[in-house]
Amino acid sequence: MRRDGGRRMADGGDRVLHSALCILHSAFLALAIAAVPSRVDGQGQSLSSLELRLTNPAGVPYARALASEPDAPPVPREFRGVWIATVDNIDWPSRQGLSVEAQKAELLALLDHSAAIRLNAVIFQVRPAADALYTSTLEPWSVYLTGRNGRAPDPDWDPLAFAVAEAHRRGLELHAWFNPYRAKFRGDPGPLSSRHVSRTMPSVVKRYGAYLWMDPGEPSVRAHTTKVIIDVVRRYDIDGVHIDDYFYPYPEPDRRGREIPFPDDNSWNRYRKGGGTLDRDDWRRRNVDLLVEQLYREIKKTKPWVKFGVSPFGIWRPGYPESVRGLDAYTTLYADSRRWLVEGWVDYFTPQLYWAIGAQQQSYPQLLEWWAEQNQRGRHLWPGNGTYKVTNTGSVRWHANALLQPVTLPRDQTGAGGNVHYNMGALVKSVDGLSEKLSDGPYASPALVPASPWLSKAVPGTPIVTVTRSAQSLTVRISVPGSRTITTATPRWWLVRSRYGDGWHAQVVDARLPSVTVPRGSGGDLPDYLVVNAIDRAGIESQGVRFVVDSPTR
Repeated sequence: MRRDGGRRMADGGDRVLHSALCILHSAFLALAIAAVPSRVDGQGQSLSSLELRLTNPAGVPYARALASEPDAPPVPREFRGVWIATVDNIDWPSRQGLSVEAQKAELLALLDHSAAIRLNAVIFQVRPAADALYTSTLEPWSVYLTGRNGRAPDPDWDPLAFAVAEAHRRGLELHAWFNPYRAKFRGDPGPLSSRHVSRTMPSVVKRYGAYLWMDPGEPSVRAHTTKVIIDVVRRYDIDGVHIDDYFYPYPEPDRRGREIPFPDDNSWNRYRKGGGTLDRDDWRRRNVDLLVEQLYREIKKTKPWVKFGVSPFGIWRPGYPESVRGLDAYTTLYADSRRWLVEGWVDYFTPQLYWAIGAQQQSYPQLLEWWAEQNQRGRHLWPGNGTYKVTNTGSVRWHANALLQPVTLPRDQTGAGGNVHYNMGALVKSVDGLSEKLSDGPYASPALVPASPWLSKAVPGTPIVTVTRSAQSLTVRISVPGSRTITTATPRWWLVRSRYGDGWHAQVVDARLPSVTVPRGSGGDLPDYLVVNAIDRAGIESQGVRFVVDSPTR
């Protein structure tokens, strides 16, 4: 099954089921967001009822306060992400042409929900089909935002800039998600803008079934996609760039049910006439390899701390490991995803392991272990979970408990360290109490995104900290001396760990803020001990600054 509007399972089928689920998720999301009562805090943030129900002002303890261990224990490290799909209005916005205020309110509700269940990252789709859900001079505004390709929002606003700022305000990383080759999604309404790639570069855009697709064999396509992505990296304070499993397209049938060949004769013949020696399949794989490698290198040249991640189909090839059967992405999508991990062309790798723990031909534990064995460079391995299957509609219906084991399994697998949920709508819908079971179970305490030590060679500077006390709270003022130029060592977060009567609590706060308020705990007490760290953009912690409340010490 394909996600983001049709991702495919191992057998390559069940497309109708997933399309129906996507429509139901989108419809439910609009109803759920509209039904969530909310209030606004002193900073103008929307707070969902779920957040208010799950947390007290001081949050929840992540560790016990033991007399034998007076210093703050480390906060657990685990990636807890979710995909927010915009193609076909799957997750956001709930429908095309909403007012700007309604779009903002929906997006805030999704970010609030993510923070409430203690996720620490969102992967936000900003380029579903050679379009933009952000201000761009390179590609037109998305039909999914305004109802017409190329039509700007009115009044003007930038969803990506808004999402970045509001995600960071809530302690969430924001990864921008791009589709590298798709130019038009099936069923998209209305005409395409004169700025659309099908108009500006018509010779490299091919009709494939109900889609328009940029030919991966054209060097100008690789150059254009790289330019689009690097433009976002340069202009926005994102934490990561993400591409998914759409390389060469999943096969589409013609009216007689026969597989349509991808129409790349022109680029293939040009390659051969130019002296190319690879066969056609290897040439296609090399085209995708070149894009993945180029993206990694160009991102690092532009902003070395921005992570690059790929979420390929969960099976590299049938028979790897031996018991696995299913779609061969190596020969079907021309995606040699194992190579990208082996070569170190990614900072994190998110194979879509959307199967149950006990699936005989697509065993989640065996696939996870096999991918971990390929991870010789020690990159992050954060598998994707089929959270959308926790539903009360369709033929595939998981109970929430069926998802909890895949969520926790990477904790016991050397080389793995987190998950990504597909999709946001499933968490909002929360069939069978899914969100509550996550937040009361594996996500009962907060976690930091794992550090990426290969992106940083130094420990960030120790922050300068002062603490003042009032009747109701502590105010912690934090700064780091040095240049205002943003580098990998520039703090992304302030980490404040506080010892209360019920244990150690942690706050992860946007480092753009000069102060952090530490409130009273659930028992009405203020903490008696604080440890404050800066966390840089590679996730590396500084030395801690320690305070006995009312008697600060270093």
